[in-house]
Amino acid sequence: MADISRQLQEQVLHASNSGQKLNITGGNTKAFMGRKADTTANILDVSEHTGIVDYQPVELVLTVRAGTRVQDIETELAEHHQTLHFEPPQIRTNTTIGGTLACNLSGPSRPWAGSVRDQVLGIRLLNGKGEHLRFGGQVMKNVAGYDVSRLQAGAMGTLGVITEISLKVMPKPAASMTLIQDMDINEVIHYMNSRAAEPKPITAACWVDGKVYLRLAGARSAVEATADKWSGKVMENGDALWRSVQDMKHEFFSDSDTPLWRFSVSSTATNPDIDGQWFIDWAGAQRWFQGAGQLNDMEPLAQAMGGQVSLFKGGDRSGDVMHRQPDALKAIQRRIKSAFDPEGIFNPGRLYSWL
Repeated sequence: MADISRQLQEQVLHASNSGQKLNITGGNTKAFMGRKADTTANILDVSEHTGIVDYQPVELVLTVRAGTRVQDIETELAEHHQTLHFEPPQIRTNTTIGGTLACNLSGPSRPWAGSVRDQVLGIRLLNGKGEHLRFGGQVMKNVAGYDVSRLQAGAMGTLGVITEISLKVMPKPAASMTLIQDMDINEVIHYMNSRAAEPKPITAACWVDGKVYLRLAGARSAVEATADKWSGKVMENGDALWRSVQDMKHEFFSDSDTPLWRFSVSSTATNPDIDGQWFIDWAGAQRWFQGAGQLNDMEPLAQAMGGQVSLFKGGDRSGDVMHRQPDALKAIQRRIKSAFDPEGIFNPGRLYSWL
């Protein structure tokens, strides 16, 4: 547990004054995401900036330094029967909370519990001028203008160095149960959406290898009553399945050679008939696809499904890997980048080639 914010600030100031570029890293568990890092840039390592700054179990608020491991946060919360509802993926044991926010990663409960972006109350941030700024706070409130805390979700470090994060936490559910049944991919989209629309304690829904999985969690009476009403067998050790999905350690994700595409689309969209393997999560709103292809080929498919696509892992990462943005949105993103990082020293080109 250490506060090295002053050391980080001095490194940013030196880079700004000398015209150096900086690649921000923590646990380095998500280096595969985004475009290839600029190999000429210096490393700014926040992995030693760790520890819980403030935790109020009664208030359901946690403030931690960005280099703190998600594993350590979950251990502390578990002692008070609390949890991070967005289920942050632990790709490896040294996964940090700062990297989770920067990459905007959330687990299978996302459609019901919200994303990491929804749980952020406030942050501290080092901008490109070396100023250590505070945004938001430790309570939910309306925000005028840009919500800077939430802008960090998915920015992949291009707007500054996150040093501290305040998050909402929630009580753990009293009971959890997973239902499983065989189902064809052409039927499962309608089925999952129908189940998700019912006022029942559903907290996860996914499909892979011809089987659909539904997780019920909440009050024991509600969970058991819903399980009795819905079809499907009760899965033994269902928690292990969802943990493997959350941490991307399910066998579907074990293929390290084939490109992995992430489709964020309308939950009711029909799946395209293309050659490859599918994993459907978030009751249809997130669809993982393993298969060869180019971004130019995948984008029209995603648009027809009412969403966007990105090359999440593998493949050619020398070009852009995120869905192309309209010119108006590009202009806004460039203005925001200029406001926080006027010299462009943070993670150059990591998110887009033009940013």
